[in-house]
Amino acid sequence: MALYPFKFKPQLFHKLWGGHTIEKWYDHIPADYENVGEAWVISDIDKYPTEVANGSHEGDSLQDLLEVYMDELVGEHVYEVFGNQFPLLMKFIDATDDLSIQVHPGDEYAIENENSLGKTEMWYVMPAKGNSAIYLGWKQQMNASLIHSAIGDGTLADYLREYKVHEGDVAFIPAGTVHAMRRDTIVAEIQENSDLTYRLYDYNRVGNDGKKRPLKLDKALQVMDFSPENDATCLPTTPHMDGAVNIKKTPYFTTNLLALTKTAQRDYAPLDSFVAYMCVEGECTVTALDCENEENKTASLRLGEAVLIPAVLNDIVITPKGHCKLLEIYLEE
Repeated sequence: MALYPFKFKPQLFHKLWGGHTIEKWYDHIPADYENVGEAWVISDIDKYPTEVANGSHEGDSLQDLLEVYMDELVGEHVYEVFGNQFPLLMKFIDATDDLSIQVHPGDEYAIENENSLGKTEMWYVMPAKGNSAIYLGWKQQMNASLIHSAIGDGTLADYLREYKVHEGDVAFIPAGTVHAMRRDTIVAEIQENSDLTYRLYDYNRVGNDGKKRPLKLDKALQVMDFSPENDATCLPTTPHMDGAVNIKKTPYFTTNLLALTKTAQRDYAPLDSFVAYMCVEGECTVTALDCENEENKTASLRLGEAVLIPAVLNDIVITPKGHCKLLEIYLEE
């Protein structure tokens, strides 16, 4: 059964801080489902794997594909490093209210203590109502005593750098960086394959059960960077019309922005990796010219959806409907 461009059915998550924007992007939202905060569009997280939504593999999980196709799906080097575990998680986040102030562990701590990869991530900011903003890193040198005190008197946010963000801004959040998304912010997120979040402060909110959401301050203090100087960045992006511009290259993933008004062809022959597209504006079709599966060689893609191009497919044509913007994601050695 030949490989082809895979679309997936998103995993949707109700969140206390979630909104009503990204839920409009999908057709299968239950009528009584409110406050969709996250849509995981490519996921190999154990409890929440995404399932193929198109073609002859419809209903198979990403894990099923990996077990059958291995390096043909993800690339020889990627498979050597990660085996039957997809290395990334890709999602969209809609924050109508402030997210908790939080931090993620790095690989070394996470592997040893949580049997998981760590979580370095990036956010691509999308259009949203209101004044979008994020917290990213400390303003000054911090220590555990000062953090405990600030949490106690509700002033922790005063010690964080705040960035007003706009469409196209890119925030890079290395593991160990204290951060939070503020209300009225929508992003596409690319991250390591991990669901580890250590909350420091949650504004004393209570969940649907009437209880405050649990914090993980002890673990957070073990993994956080206390310095105001680290590799975290928040920078604008200028699209290259009908071309690609690199917006982030890390040891964990490379991300380019494609802004298209006419048909574009992408040659991935030099690349030993899968390629994923996340649609952040408009819609298009994606065709693998070297796909042996004629019936499934073309996949449609619209705002909020993602397509996974197996590593063995190299000759890709993207045809926008009017215009579109895609995040193009892959791994490099």
